Amino acid sequence: MYNHEHGLLCGAKLAESNHQYRYPIMKDIGWALILRIVFVGIMLLPACKPVEQVGAPPKTDHIQQNRKWWKEAVVYQIYPRSFKDSNGDGVGDLKGIVSKLDYIKSLGVDVVWLNPVYQSPNDDNGYDISDYRSIQPEFGTMADFDELLAGLHQRGIKLVMDLVVNHSSDEHEWFKQSRSSRENPYRDYYHWWPAEKGKPPYRYSLFDVNRDAWMYDEATNAYYLHYFSRKQPDLKWENPKVRQEVYDIMHFWAKKGIDGFRMDAFQFVSKDTTYPPFPDGYEQNFLQYYAMGPRLHEYLQEMNREVLSKYEVMSVAEGAGNTMEDAHNLVDEERKELNMAYAFEGVDLGSKPNWTLAQFKEVFSRWDAHFAEKGWISIFLSNHDQARMVSRFGNDTPEFRSLSSMMLSTFILTMRGTPYYYYGDELGMTNIRFNRIEDYRDKPTFNEFTYLKNKGIPESQILAQFARYNRDNGRTPHQWNASLHAGFTSGTPWIRINPNYNEINVEAQEKDPHSPLNYFRKLNQLRKKEQTLVYGRYTLLDADNPDVYAYSREWNGRKLLILLNFKPQKTTVNLGINLKKACVLLGNYPDPKAKSVLRPYEALVLAL
Repeated sequence: MYNHEHGLLCGAKLAESNHQYRYPIMKDIGWALILRIVFVGIMLLPACKPVEQVGAPPKTDHIQQNRKWWKEAVVYQIYPRSFKDSNGDGVGDLKGIVSKLDYIKSLGVDVVWLNPVYQSPNDDNGYDISDYRSIQPEFGTMADFDELLAGLHQRGIKLVMDLVVNHSSDEHEWFKQSRSSRENPYRDYYHWWPAEKGKPPYRYSLFDVNRDAWMYDEATNAYYLHYFSRKQPDLKWENPKVRQEVYDIMHFWAKKGIDGFRMDAFQFVSKDTTYPPFPDGYEQNFLQYYAMGPRLHEYLQEMNREVLSKYEVMSVAEGAGNTMEDAHNLVDEERKELNMAYAFEGVDLGSKPNWTLAQFKEVFSRWDAHFAEKGWISIFLSNHDQARMVSRFGNDTPEFRSLSSMMLSTFILTMRGTPYYYYGDELGMTNIRFNRIEDYRDKPTFNEFTYLKNKGIPESQILAQFARYNRDNGRTPHQWNASLHAGFTSGTPWIRINPNYNEINVEAQEKDPHSPLNYFRKLNQLRKKEQTLVYGRYTLLDADNPDVYAYSREWNGRKLLILLNFKPQKTTVNLGINLKKACVLLGNYPDPKAKSVLRPYEALVLAL
């Protein structure tokens, strides 16, 4: 059983209740004697081994000997537009986040990753930045940001910000200058192709309505490169002045006291500026051609020397390249580049309608194996670019939503690597499943809709696909209570509230000790108490089981067992382990028991 104040002791609560009901004569005995008897009774019952003390020196492998705060942290991602609105304009803002700092603290997380709050025309919801040193007015002011940062630090929580420097907004002053003439000093801040050379070699765009990454600009009779939307021209990192501009921006925010950078699309920044033709159909595997360009590591090492090494900050890159060697090179401490990168291979499985648990286990086990002795990885199942975790990997029906969301949370927080956890998932928030294109707010979604319609794909088919996988599913407002608009705003929300907010909200789950919210808190407490869950060796068990993900974590002689049933029916796990002596540390049912037959979507964390 889990005891919030005294840690983890199997059998203690049972011992107390037995003394109360089986031996009524004790009511006549002095309290001192009662306490002594109860204590002895507890000591005679099977108990979980004491957990390792936080801060205890590791004694085994290289990874354990190189402890870092960012390895032991749990990162909570906030999409500011959708977290909490303070002024009734329907858009979440910095003051709204400030008003919920005690809630964030109560979760037990260590780091907040804040999606972009910089000044932006919002073509891509803030990932098109027009001023890297100013706050988007609809989010507030720099004074509001300073208040947020101070409030987090006062509560022992660190702040990581998005660094979006593969591209800027086309409304950034640099680009305005760059497009004004071919002789402008800022011309070489971006990638240009003069039209007199003919149309440039095709480049695939992720967000363009035609999927063409070269945009003709009449002002100077030239094309500019944009891997994302037309309003997100790619910066030319090959120009040392661009790199210095970025480092100056990083210094600005680091000196303010932020605690790290999440580098958006950074694996794309290095490009072959001869722009060679790529083979037909390359866009089916565009990462092979876009990621890990020829000078990427040079830029990262320079960034480390110029900025990262000068502050106590964490750094994580979006994407881990094309190979395990790529991933290792990004995070190898001896190379002095980044702390960690996060790979999409696991989370991308959820976008495949027929993904299997066997595939899921293979991907995460393979990534763990490659980083078992050196380097560090991150663990996540959702973010602002993904639909909701429980709707993709679990079961979002009313019957199983809570259980499956808790099971998935158990996975994220019991694997090796730094967990990244998305706002609202602690409640089991689900996909909203819009059925009209007009309900969406994501501009790249509108472009994709137009592109697919132009290809002759029926609108109903497109919308059915969007309903399950579109990223706007993961951007609906946080559900605080059952009042109008879920307590998110007093105005009209910028995007529709999920209608299930009456059932899924913070206020209701605070009152339920067995809610996903309170379970998430217990998971965080457990991870902090059990360093085994941070540094322990991972071993896949019962690998061929199509329904259960079972694995152990071992550290300093302590062994934990994690059992996760991914199915809506009972199933048996085959471990060859005597579970009678196992102690339940945590489970997502009110009455967790150490056993080999698991209930639907059951999750168990056991001490062996």
